[in-house]
Amino acid sequence: MRIGEIAALVGVTSRTVRHYHHIGLLPEPGRHANGYRVYGVRDAVKLARIRRLTELGLSLDEVRDALADDDGRELLDILSELDADLARQERAIRERRLRLARLLDGPVGDGGAMPPALAELLGTAPGITSPMAARDREHVVLLETVTGGDLSDVLRPMAEDPGLRAMYERLDALAEAPVDDPRIAPLAADLAAAVPDEVLDGVVAAASSSGAPAAAAGFGEALLDECAPAQAEVVRRVMAALAARVAERAAGR
Repeated sequence: MRIGEIAALVGVTSRTVRHYHHIGLLPEPGRHANGYRVYGVRDAVKLARIRRLTELGLSLDEVRDALADDDGRELLDILSELDADLARQERAIRERRLRLARLLDGPVGDGGAMPPALAELLGTAPGITSPMAARDREHVVLLETVTGGDLSDVLRPMAEDPGLRAMYERLDALAEAPVDDPRIAPLAADLAAAVPDEVLDGVVAAASSSGAPAAAAGFGEALLDECAPAQAEVVRRVMAALAARVAERAAGR
């Protein structure tokens, strides 16, 4: 193969191939008597690996280190690994398209931003007209997006709790309250107690499977920044109480 042929086969430009030669990422192949480069299957495999690794977000230096591990390996092994990488990419694309289809089928009122099952659940949740409940609705959508799962079944026990409306009303009433308001502590305790173990376990499991815990601290701070001071103190106490419950349950297993 000539440079234009291998570039077209792998899906890059001839200029990209030349750049990889220039920086030593892709070894120069042999040349015909007329000076044209002659590429073989292994060259194409290595170029495909470079493209795949850069698409995964690796820097060229990181790609260089990864390719060094290929030295001495059988071509069949490298091809098998490349095929597995492509299969994973195909699965990820299919999953993203399925999630996109669910969003496109979502209610117009939500701008297509909420899966139907979750929209139905939150649409019937007690206290849904509460300002804080409406904000929580957005947080749930964000949580589902981050975890990549359907949280409608996980959150249903809480959403259908008839006492939830009253607690949201108590939370709304703290919009102008100071951070030492005596209503904060009992409300935080009631809200934490209102989260069933199965809901807590379901949310933790969904977050853990997606790697979301790495961003949990930043999300928590952003959540608190959106609340009035007294409301933020309630949320902070609820988060601390739930974290303690998670740790206690984990230690008891």
